Amino acid sequence: MRELVFALDYEPGCNPVADTLATYSDAAIRSLSCHVTPESLWRVDHATGEREAVTALEDAYFEVEYCSDCLVTEDCGADCEVQVLDRTEETLVLYTYWERTSVCTSVPHLALEWLGTGLLFETQREGRRYTWRIILSNEADIHAFFDALRTEVCECAGMEMLRLTELAPHRSQTTNATEMLATEQREAVRAAVEHGYYETPRKTDLSELAATLNIPRSTLSYRLRRAEAEFAKQFVAADQPLDALSPTV
Repeated sequence: MRELVFALDYEPGCNPVADTLATYSDAAIRSLSCHVTPESLWRVDHATGEREAVTALEDAYFEVEYCSDCLVTEDCGADCEVQVLDRTEETLVLYTYWERTSVCTSVPHLALEWLGTGLLFETQREGRRYTWRIILSNEADIHAFFDALRTEVCECAGMEMLRLTELAPHRSQTTNATEMLATEQREAVRAAVEHGYYETPRKTDLSELAATLNIPRSTLSYRLRRAEAEFAKQFVAADQPLDALSPTV
């Protein structure tokens, strides 16, 4: 098995969710599950951010012409269902489902066509960047997949290959956690370490660190909490067997 990680960087006006995330730099979306058949796609996503960001993301998901992951920039005519599963001021869990029309396509559908079945998907969205992690077989034709994906995204998004490696059961998850953090979160953690925020006793408090970075205290606190949560999840995930994840249908 191999791990493929790549990113799509959406141009302004091509994707309402990407436009919203670009407006709210502390907001992010990660997948809880993602499943695909030749005829349909369904997934559950967990969005986080400050209250205004979460409200804006909810509105973006419910735009009439938006179907989650469909690469068609115009109204594709697909029957798309969106349902809120959980909602707080700073979090949103969304279920989306859509059935394909003759013009619909998506990253999971292209992966199913060119990489085969038995795939595992994980995604992270921050700003205009949409990062995909796919677990696939060693025999999968990755070049054909990328050629097909490049044709479908056309000028609406840039593409960047981030990693293609053999799966190593005991591989450290620290790098993965760092890569999944937003730039602002990485900078906040780095500054916190450099200024002794995590020392015992602390050499600086949250207010002093926020003043040093010239950002509101609440913003710094939110970024550190988000980063710490991601590190904790990756630490726990390192002890989880791969088959604990949900496979693609």
